[in-house]
Parts: sequence; C-alpha cells; structure tokens
Amino acid sequence: MPPIYGAIETTRQDPATLDNVTNSRTPLLASSSRSSPDEEVIQKGVLDGTAQMAGCIGNLSNTLLGTGLLAFPMAMASGGLIPGIFTCVFSGATAGLGLWFLSRCAAQCPPRRSSFFAVAQLTYPSFSVLIDAAIAIKCFGVSISYLIIIKGLMPSVVRSLHYVSHSKSELPWWIVSGHFWITVLMSILVPLCFLKRLDSLRHTSYVALFSVVYVVIIVVACHFRPPEGSAEPGEWHLVHFTPSFISNFPVQVFAFTCAQNLFPIYNELASNTQERMNFVIGSSIGGAMVTYEVMLSTSKVAAEFGPFAQVGPDIVHPCRNCLDKALALPDEDDDDVSVHGPATNMSELKHVVLTSGIIIAGFTIAYFVDNLQMVLSFVGSTGSTTITLILPGLFYYKLFGTRPDHPRRLKWASVGLTIYGFVIFVFCLTYNIWTVSRNEEPGPHIKSFLV
Repeated sequence: MPPIYGAIETTRQDPATLDNVTNSRTPLLASSSRSSPDEEVIQKGVLDGTAQMAGCIGNLSNTLLGTGLLAFPMAMASGGLIPGIFTCVFSGATAGLGLWFLSRCAAQCPPRRSSFFAVAQLTYPSFSVLIDAAIAIKCFGVSISYLIIIKGLMPSVVRSLHYVSHSKSELPWWIVSGHFWITVLMSILVPLCFLKRLDSLRHTSYVALFSVVYVVIIVVACHFRPPEGSAEPGEWHLVHFTPSFISNFPVQVFAFTCAQNLFPIYNELASNTQERMNFVIGSSIGGAMVTYEVMLSTSKVAAEFGPFAQVGPDIVHPCRNCLDKALALPDEDDDDVSVHGPATNMSELKHVVLTSGIIIAGFTIAYFVDNLQMVLSFVGSTGSTTITLILPGLFYYKLFGTRPDHPRRLKWASVGLTIYGFVIFVFCLTYNIWTVSRNEEPGPHIKSFLV
C-alpha cells in the first residue's frame, strides 16, 4: 500500500513558528550532513499555503462559469423548465462528487504537492504521463477555442454598439477585425499567464465573476422589461422534450468542468483541511448552479455572453503544470521529495519556456485559423468527461475502495461515477464520429463540447 499523507490540519503557520519547527529537527552538525527531504520541504515553507477561501472560491468558480451560460438555456428549450432544472442539479451534483473524490485523493499525496500526476503515480503509475498529456491538450484546446470565439464575436459586438449609438460615421476597418481584438486581448493576458501561483489570479477571477453577475442582471432585466424592438419571448413549457434534448445533455455535464484547477487550489489553500475544501467545492458548485438556474429560467440571449466569462490565464496554469510532467523536462531546481514525481516548483527558465510556448502556439493558431470546431469537439468532449467523471471515480476507488473499513456507499458512488463518465464518453465520441461521417458541422450545443 502506498504511503499515506494527510492534509495540514493546523492553521497557517507564522515564520517564527516555522523556524522553531525547523530548528528542532535540524542536527547540531548541520554542515556535515545533508538535511532529509522532509526537512528541506519544511525549511522552504511548502507545508503551509497562503491562499484564502475567497480567492480559492473565486478561481474555482471562474473556471466553472462560461459554458453553462450557453448550455442551460438550450436545456430549457429542448426539454422544458422542469427537466432543465433537474439536469442542472444532477450535473452539478456529479461534478461536485468528482471534486470531493479528488480532494480526498489529494490528501494522500505529499503535502502541498498534489496533482493528477502525483495521484496517478499512487494509483495507475503506468498511465501518469498519458493522463497529464491528455489534460494539457484539453486545456490548450480550451484556450484556443475561446480566442477563436472572441475573434468571431467581437466585430459583431462593435457593430451592434455602433448601431445603438446612431452614429452615421463609418467604422474603421481595424476595429471590426477579429485579429485586432485577439491581439488586444492577448496583450492584456500575457503578463497574467506568467504568474506562477493560481492564487495570484484571484483578482482577475473577481473581475470575470463580476462580468457574469452583470450579464445575469442584464438578462433578467431584459426578461421582465424587454427593450423596444426586441423579439417576442417564446412559449414556456414545464415539460417539452425535443430530439435535441439527448444531444444537448452532455454539454450540461461539461458546464461544471473545473477539476483541472482542483489540485492547485488544494496545494495553495491555507490550512487545507477537508472541511475547508468542502466549503470551497460546495460554494463554487452551488454558486454555478444558482447562476445557471437563473439563466435557464430567464435567458434567450445568454449564448452570446458565455465565451466572455471565462477567457483568462487560469487555463494556462494547469496546462503548463501538466505539460511539465508529460514532457518530463529536466530541471536543476527539482527536488526529489518523494517517489511521486518532481516538485511543483519550476525553475525560471522552464517556467518561461513552457508559458511562452503555450502562449505563442495558442495565439498563432487562433490568429490564422477560424474553425477548429471538429477537432476541439473530440478533444474537449473526451477530455472533460475524463477529468470530471472518470478519473475521480477511478482514483478514489483505487485508493479507498479496497479498504475493508471504508463506507460501502462511497465505494459504490465512485464506481457509479466512473460508469456514468464512460457512458457520456462513449456517447460524445459516437456522436462526433456520426457527425463527421455525415459531413456536417456540429450544432451549437455540440460546439460547446470543446470546453
């Protein structure tokens, strides 16, 4: 059985306390003997995080929100209000269960060094590199897809604002160019992408969440007081199933995808006890549920705003970390603290090289390519299902399911989550293959599989 590591149960340590602990465990003749790996970790202060609850909730919520603004209004249109509410709650509950499983698995890793790679080393070491490579590709695809969507939508937004202003002057060509807008966007995002800690992005997450709240308020206000000249609202149905309900359902599953940032949040959260992690997970999933339910019940225009809610460097962070493990790049600053892989601290050179590569490759593809929808739909649908449903169930059962004293309901819950994930995986893959065979482009609901 692999060694068991616990979460830090104490509160955040101050430097004086940390020094006392370090001094009490350091030999008197320190110069003649090298400190053990555990002592070195303590000396570096890795055993304690600095991120606060609000920042962790903001980052995880920002990773969540985006796709659901597009998915759940479609759920109501294709199934009715009651089925839409039910599928939203069910999708959020299954995603929350997967996050809880991952948080329990994170506590089995070396302190403050949890990751998909570390958990895979404890459970399925032969597939650890493959898992990290898949997650890196998925996150990279998400970043490209949002840039492409922004490039396509911003010219329409500018033209709409110009029309509303009743201006008679012609717009300059560059301001209605999608290439101009993604260049402006990247100039803002590039410095943020080089930040090493996810908690450093909490302020950008707050801004993104504020924009989501703003959009929700506008949509609700327009629902009750439609602007002059707007189309009449469609009929409301409590239950109204259409053929697109089945094909739209997996998108609702992906609307709660945020597992790629669960481990960084666990590593950085101050006093990362299970109770505090439960609060972070519950607040994020619960907040997303409420937001989606409001949009589901009132929105017919939310699809236009979905992509703007989640464009940010928080996607680069897990992509860079997973790419580091997948490529197994040598690093003189790596510390062999355990058999579970190198430390999460990269050297400056590696950090700059990986981040620059992700930014340059993503920007280049988004700048010159207008449609990667089919490729990204395969990558996104399979990747999202894997990290949200399949891996959490498999990891948890491998680490806890074989323990005779472990609650049976949790064992069966992990098995059920894994089976459910494989069903969604097969359905998405089959649907995409069927779409390719008919030489069709995915519909609007399938397009959001890429996130």
